[in-house]
Amino acid sequence: MPKGFSALAEPHGVHVEAIHDAFGEFGKDPTVRAAYEINFRGVRGKRLAIEFMRRYRGSIARAFDDIAAVVDHCDADLVVHLPNIPGHEVAERLGVPSVAGCLQPGWVPTDSFPNPLISLPLPRAFNRMSYVATRLWSRAQNGSTRKWRRTALGLSSRRRRADIFRRPDGSRAIALHAFSQYLLPPSTSYPSWAHTTGFWSLPAPPDWRPPARLVNFLASGEPPIYVGFGSVAGSDPARAAQVVTKAVKQAGVRALLVKGWGGIRSAQETPDDILVLDDVPFEWLFSRVSLIVHHGGVGTIGAALASGRPQVVCPFMYEQPFTARRMHAIGVAPPPISQTELTADSLASAIREALTDRSSIYRAEEAGDLVRSERGTAVAVKILESLT
Repeated sequence: MPKGFSALAEPHGVHVEAIHDAFGEFGKDPTVRAAYEINFRGVRGKRLAIEFMRRYRGSIARAFDDIAAVVDHCDADLVVHLPNIPGHEVAERLGVPSVAGCLQPGWVPTDSFPNPLISLPLPRAFNRMSYVATRLWSRAQNGSTRKWRRTALGLSSRRRRADIFRRPDGSRAIALHAFSQYLLPPSTSYPSWAHTTGFWSLPAPPDWRPPARLVNFLASGEPPIYVGFGSVAGSDPARAAQVVTKAVKQAGVRALLVKGWGGIRSAQETPDDILVLDDVPFEWLFSRVSLIVHHGGVGTIGAALASGRPQVVCPFMYEQPFTARRMHAIGVAPPPISQTELTADSLASAIREALTDRSSIYRAEEAGDLVRSERGTAVAVKILESLT
């Protein structure tokens, strides 16, 4: 597990072999931040994208070498990996099954809708073909694993070695979709080897206790709204905080502003009706707020849906515009406001609409019941146990 994520697992008694945190370290790189700020648009965006790929390959290579070092003393029955990490090749080295855990609906091709990671409108006939873009993007980021496979894992080359959804014998490997069927358009069809389990939730650590100032804030008035924009939600975290502060005042609500990994950077002083926190477990927090304002990342979407609270979604990139549209389509959120169009007026209006629309509130409660009934984590574990 990347070193930066170890703190998520260790409090639950899970042993972690920490590897180089390529994503966490890479996200601090000024070139990377600049690329995200303009969403890779224009000539400058394309130049930055090339530099982005070059730098990322060097960083991810360190992580791959750490993974290979762990394999030498690993006694695993199964390898579960992100689709953009060559866990299937590690599984081949160990002689055990591999399972790709897909956090976003952009990996397994379907005719039902175009790749959510592509923002361009496409004719339906191109839906399935559009998913090639995800694999090409992953390959461009990571580079070829051919040499690493040979020198670090001691494996010979073989046909379809790069296909994460194929076992070495050519048969299909299992893929687990760590999201809900209710996130997807109706009648979505996937192949039998791709299981849409429901969202995977992470409870608060057993010894976690909310800080006193959070408890006092929650008890001091009407339930506040939650506002958080993740890690790379917008181009200007300081501006995002200013917009949110003005919108909260205009809407006449109290707010918990959670900075997360940098989507929002608050000022030194904030009004009494806004409490700023670095991080709070979503499963604990979301059931205690009246509304969830967020960027549309699938992890936040899952916790927000499970809470049964209405939402306002302000997407920026990746799968976020897709999930934002889906939240509006199922009736739990007003029309999305893209981060590039986010203003205090538009956000305040959306907050008021979401808090007063009885239909939206009812649909959010109904969606919460459905999502919780899926028991996504338990379903995923049952499938994994059947493979060992």
